[in-house]
Amino acid sequence: MTKKTLLSGVKPTGRPHIGNYFGAMRQFVELLNSGDYSCYFFIADYHALNFIQNAEEMRRNTLDLAIDYLAIGLDPKKAVLFKQSDISAHTELCWIFDTLVTVPYLMRAHAFKDAEAKGKEVNVGTFNYPVLMAADILLYDTDVVPVGQDQKQHVEYARDIAQKFNNAFGGRTSEGCTFKLPEPKILESVATVPGIDGRKMSKSYGNTIPLFASREEIEKAVMSIVTDSSGELPANVYNIHKLFRSEEELKPLYEANKGKYANLKKALIEDIDAFIKPLREHRAELAKNEKKVHEVLAAGAERANAIASKKLEVVKKTIGVK
Repeated sequence: MTKKTLLSGVKPTGRPHIGNYFGAMRQFVELLNSGDYSCYFFIADYHALNFIQNAEEMRRNTLDLAIDYLAIGLDPKKAVLFKQSDISAHTELCWIFDTLVTVPYLMRAHAFKDAEAKGKEVNVGTFNYPVLMAADILLYDTDVVPVGQDQKQHVEYARDIAQKFNNAFGGRTSEGCTFKLPEPKILESVATVPGIDGRKMSKSYGNTIPLFASREEIEKAVMSIVTDSSGELPANVYNIHKLFRSEEELKPLYEANKGKYANLKKALIEDIDAFIKPLREHRAELAKNEKKVHEVLAAGAERANAIASKKLEVVKKTIGVK
């Protein structure tokens, strides 16, 4: 059977944390290694322009994210790893879609509504990001997009835009419609990863534990976890600990250390460091050879461009400009 195509992109907006890993990155590796999918993972640097307007920061973050991808086990021999900006078809297809999409439709997007509710001045990139995201997805005849429940709208926009194009241009080829309708692959088993203050772990809250943290960073973060002195079990410590050990293993540890929060935090430090250390060391080795990382991205861009440019040619013929 032909493998289904799976695609996902991540913005290079800073260091990943353990919430990113357990919330999505680990699942990417598992899906890749399952052998069930042809996988495309891209660095969404054009999307990141909505947040970063500093060239050196963008270059550094992009390279760092590529290293992060490789360090967690995304094998470039099995997956296509590339930068969004290396494939001009993404932005060209976005413009074609722009001519079909209405302003009221885009005003329903979560990012726009959230920014508007906070009284922010919204740039066109933020307003229009669902269209570029649709182009990202649809260029590769993507079957599934792994997302959390709160990101399902991204795939719904891509489906709507694909259908709108197919209807508007009679978008049919000898193989069917011009664009497939992708499906979201909801990562149901993924719970919200709590931060050191009990809220959702997020860079914007400043409550994260970096995925490739040093021993000292782990110690500082864990010792800062907010605890509730009124209970025997410190919920914030325990909820993070569950990521690294089963509840069956944790039960006797927490029963033996009721009220001894310092002991439990020390145990958590050891478990996090034992998990992160091999990832940290592998990443450090990869970072020594930046040339190799750039070669991986260049090879990925070549493979992605072969698919994307072919699809764009079909689109151009369908709309009558070719």
